[in-house]
Amino acid sequence: MTNFAEALAAVGDALVALSSAALADDGMRIRDDAEVLSALAATGRVQRGVEAVMIEAVATVRERDELRAHSDRITTRYGCRNLSELVQRATRMSSRSATGLAAAARAVQRSTALSTGELLPAEFPRLRAALAGAHVGVDGVVAVASAFRRAGAGRAGLLAADEELAAAACGEGADAAGPACADELGALAQVWAAYLDPDGAEPVEARALRKRGLTFGRRDGDGLVPVRGGLLPEVAAQLQLGFDSVLNPRVDGAPVPGPCFIETGAEPDGDGPYEDAADSRTPAQRRHDALAVLLTAAAASGELPMLGGAASTLVVHVREDDLATGRGYAHLPGDDEPISIAAARHIACAGAVQRVMLGERGRIVSLVTLDRVFTHHQRRAITLRDGGCVIPGCHVPPQWGEIHHVEEHSRGGPTHTDNGVLLCWFHHRTIDTGGWQVRMIDGVPHVKGPYWWDAEVKWRPATKSPTRRRDQIAMRT
Repeated sequence: MTNFAEALAAVGDALVALSSAALADDGMRIRDDAEVLSALAATGRVQRGVEAVMIEAVATVRERDELRAHSDRITTRYGCRNLSELVQRATRMSSRSATGLAAAARAVQRSTALSTGELLPAEFPRLRAALAGAHVGVDGVVAVASAFRRAGAGRAGLLAADEELAAAACGEGADAAGPACADELGALAQVWAAYLDPDGAEPVEARALRKRGLTFGRRDGDGLVPVRGGLLPEVAAQLQLGFDSVLNPRVDGAPVPGPCFIETGAEPDGDGPYEDAADSRTPAQRRHDALAVLLTAAAASGELPMLGGAASTLVVHVREDDLATGRGYAHLPGDDEPISIAAARHIACAGAVQRVMLGERGRIVSLVTLDRVFTHHQRRAITLRDGGCVIPGCHVPPQWGEIHHVEEHSRGGPTHTDNGVLLCWFHHRTIDTGGWQVRMIDGVPHVKGPYWWDAEVKWRPATKSPTRRRDQIAMRT
């Protein structure tokens, strides 16, 4: 092969012809399942082969630049700040992919000894051979290299692991399993790293303990408070469990939420397909709202330490006229920037309101606490009736919901079971703006949803209580 680049260009032209044929109307779409899967597997092999060439090219550039002055480096001469930028410009890949390519190149690169000129073996020689045979690609090499990045394994142990991992990639492992994918290689590499590391996880854990933290920034122009930090693995795992319990879309066998249109003349009975509802929140927004649910549940548990001689309580300051009219601002203690009246009304709906009357010069002349908090007995009764958030398609556990005054207390709505419904934090926070409406008819919650959920936009009874559903079935039979 006299010109490596020309040979690769010819391969590229052949691949372009194949891709054009595959994307044509009579290309991949008319093939049967077996041929499509065969094409996918063959494409994977081609991709791994291409990635092997890319890794070696990056390794070559990296080695040459290490031996040259900055002004004479390839990256400098081609107008790039570093190797990652050079790779991005040459391949049109993302910075993340370029970083992975550089990490793979370090793992399988064969350097030259400065004193003798001898070509030294790669850190993972057997994995390099598997890469040359297109048995493993960038993802697999990076997964293996990342597992051993902090492990204190000796050279002999590393070579033993390299031998078995390369065999697993080729489908020749001791367990007689098929060729391992990148994730499987990474999991096997983690086992080897833990086995070979004489110090165990203690050094890593000690670093994690020193670096753990959580900080809150100043509220930005979008009205958000940035959060930064790092959690210990067990803390993150516990938080993830809490998120899963709130966000799991199949709680109690419920279907995955999605849009549902009701046919003309259909009479929903509360346990049909009308439980489905679209949720337009992003995963990040859903995790934020789940965190709010967890914090509310923790505050209501009564198990948090006392603060100032009383249970930790979120206090919001707002003028009575502003709360009644819905115009103006509210304030959180210690925060100079205001929050919206909608946020204050949401907090007030589920909490107590203490009315403080001030004189003309600011003297406190009256202090009254309004009885507007649903009692534990009322909450249990409402939970039995509603079974969870009354908005269809929401599956937040009922014990983490909030009781909403359907008719606002500030407008004369009583703190009575006939005026309280169970809503999750998100739907309670957006009940005035999210397109859902709730009202009580003879003490039973009824919901009117947006058009995409109900083409007729009718008031419909809502419950997720298994007991009430069984009663409904009994009445129909």
